[in-house]
Amino acid sequence: MAKNNDNVLLDVIDLNTRFFTGDEVIPAVNDVSFTINKGEIFGLVGESGSGKTVTAHSIMGLVHPPGRVVSGKVVFEGTDLLGLSQKQMEGVRGNRIGMVFQEPMTALNPVLRIGEQISEVIEIHRGCSENNVKERTLELLRQVGFDEPRKRYIQYPHQLSGGQRQRVLMAIAIACNPSLIIADEPTTALDVATESQILGLIEGLIDRLGVSMLFITHDLTIIRSMGQRLGLMYAGRMVERNRVDEFFKRPLHPYGQGLLESIYGFSGSGRLKAIPGSVPNLAELPSGCKFHPRCPCVMDICRGDEPVIKEVGKDQWVRCYLY
Repeated sequence: MAKNNDNVLLDVIDLNTRFFTGDEVIPAVNDVSFTINKGEIFGLVGESGSGKTVTAHSIMGLVHPPGRVVSGKVVFEGTDLLGLSQKQMEGVRGNRIGMVFQEPMTALNPVLRIGEQISEVIEIHRGCSENNVKERTLELLRQVGFDEPRKRYIQYPHQLSGGQRQRVLMAIAIACNPSLIIADEPTTALDVATESQILGLIEGLIDRLGVSMLFITHDLTIIRSMGQRLGLMYAGRMVERNRVDEFFKRPLHPYGQGLLESIYGFSGSGRLKAIPGSVPNLAELPSGCKFHPRCPCVMDICRGDEPVIKEVGKDQWVRCYLY
């Protein structure tokens, strides 16, 4: 982990989030640590159920009962967000940190016009005059690629396509010039052509505005084309942190190796190879390394104590007994 570095915007340290359901305590996020630098796209990747979204919600203070962040630090621009009150966090969300949610149709209010939803964020955090708010809203609609912003301003979410609604969420996310945007699977429900357009828009905004991004996805091919560093999650744990270029040359963790085998035929045979088994239920986790029941490199020690994540190179960390 980078410490005392002026270039670090967000420093997540040993984050733990639990869900308390009856007699069960479910470890949704377990000792997760990573940094995001200024102007950087950091990818948080892994299969569905690995803890990516809960990690994002923990950072944003959006974990609700029966869930609770039980320990750790989330240091953003020098302030530990976990020490803030709910009211103080409301001043951070949408203002200093923007968020693009996975499903725009549920994230947008179906009975409010698009212009009203963007304007509301500006009014809450900036308190501008009515004319200034409208002009800023129209400018934001232009920035996210709408050719007819005045037409879009008066439309309702159901009148827009999935890609257009995702553009509206991007406009809301950048409305107050945040330092960080968290994008949670922003292209999941889109077709390939629209996905490419949205990814191009995101990269353009990052470059033009100088904002940082936490990009959450299960699709490694997206991060390969647009991220600088990534964190690989499995069963609520960060099992690898690596530079994107190095990860696609030589992933450190057997889980990462298996993912690339399943996508690219990583070993050079040209044949795709699936990872055996499935992601474990967080309420019934195996002992030791949580990946060991699926791991081709499993050793006796893997079934006992869980390995800690350790640094093995520059910007390279792995949770595995092979190192």
